[in-house]
Amino acid sequence: MECVGQSTPKATQHISKDFPALAKSFFCRPAEVVGPDLVGCRLVKRQADGGLLWGVIVETEAYSQDEPACHGYRRRSPQNETLFGEPGRFYVYVSYGIHHCVNVVTDRPEWANGVLLRAVALPDEPERVAAGPGLLARRFGIDRGCDALSVCGDSDLWLAPRPVELTHPALVTTTRIGISQGENLPLRWYLQASRSVSKRARGDRSPKLAEAFCAGSLCS
Repeated sequence: MECVGQSTPKATQHISKDFPALAKSFFCRPAEVVGPDLVGCRLVKRQADGGLLWGVIVETEAYSQDEPACHGYRRRSPQNETLFGEPGRFYVYVSYGIHHCVNVVTDRPEWANGVLLRAVALPDEPERVAAGPGLLARRFGIDRGCDALSVCGDSDLWLAPRPVELTHPALVTTTRIGISQGENLPLRWYLQASRSVSKRARGDRSPKLAEAFCAGSLCS
């Protein structure tokens, strides 16, 4: 299955050697472990013209079957079946009947566990173009047609490791957003130096532009 979006000149490169896919073993761990480790990794999509659209993941959230905010907490259905499947696959669902949300299945089969990709910073694009789950999915052209695709390089959409510049990023750990249960659990992480985070923790100010992380700096 292909998941191909519109091509744009910005954040697009015709190289692939710098974007090797993460191994499946990376995702065979609980969401609360994979979640912070995904911050700094790259979301990559091969465009129709062969170019690569990519951005740095700057914010994630973890969900698990044993807590009420998870889609698999009480029920298993055709809509959330992917979340119960093999780790290392995209789980894409529709929120409020409007926005697509992009998740990555983690841990083990038959156990609903996953990480929501909340925000991505793209090089040479407005800093908040993908600052939120719905904006992220729209910018990358991700919809339900991408559900269950491998994140490990077997399709036109995959996840690549952190670049060396982000080997040890400074993260903020805080609570999740937009849920009514389990809202006090510290299961959201974001890159402190990024201005592309959807919502910062109370008391944490956005960095000044001159001091902020810039995805474009990774293009040289």
